[in-house]
Amino acid sequence: MVDPTPDAWRRVDRYLTETLVGHDPTLEAAVDDQNAAGLPSIEVAPVNGKFLHLLTRIARARRILEIGTLGGYSTIWLARALPERGSVVSIEAEPVNAALARANITRAGLADRVEVREGRAADVLPTLSGGEPFDLVFIDADKESNTIYLDWAARLGRPGTVVVVDNIGRGGEVANPATTASNVIGTQRGLEMLARDPRFDATALQTLDAKGWDGIALAIVVEPGPARDAGGVERGHH
Repeated sequence: MVDPTPDAWRRVDRYLTETLVGHDPTLEAAVDDQNAAGLPSIEVAPVNGKFLHLLTRIARARRILEIGTLGGYSTIWLARALPERGSVVSIEAEPVNAALARANITRAGLADRVEVREGRAADVLPTLSGGEPFDLVFIDADKESNTIYLDWAARLGRPGTVVVVDNIGRGGEVANPATTASNVIGTQRGLEMLARDPRFDATALQTLDAKGWDGIALAIVVEPGPARDAGGVERGHH
């Protein structure tokens, strides 16, 4: 058996990508433009983009909420899986990233089904209240705010809404109880929330791919709405 060294898992990732995902000029151009603009190379790996695409189709999602757009790579994967009249609302804090994402999404022919909203997600999410519930929520933004994003995923979802949280492995640091890294602590708090909050049923998987050693959490909303304390009183989302 081959040990899962970085060289080995990247070789397997290349094999899986070539075999099951293939090449897509539009998606590859989105990554090229993102890199040329100096954005961090933190978009999902191609196999994970295809996973999100298939999950959207499996869930028969019509409305998707994405928290963290970056250059629009994962947004394109999600939007391509939607049925006619389906839509994605993607939230991006950085105006430069949002502008690039819109250009990439337009080139992909998906501008009619994707809305990129600029601003801090914690500020934008409350403005989405009162609309049709989202069928799938993809969380891929600052990890320190994962509990806030999960709370809003439940508030804006419905029973059966699929929730995906990216980057939960943190190169193994997620299992370190003594960590002082704020992004790891935020990840831990999000996972603990998924375990304890009655609005969710969840699991998580480690991943080894082109982006290294990481993982995703996968959940469904079983009880939408705001979190409540033991006495049934609504708790604030902060």
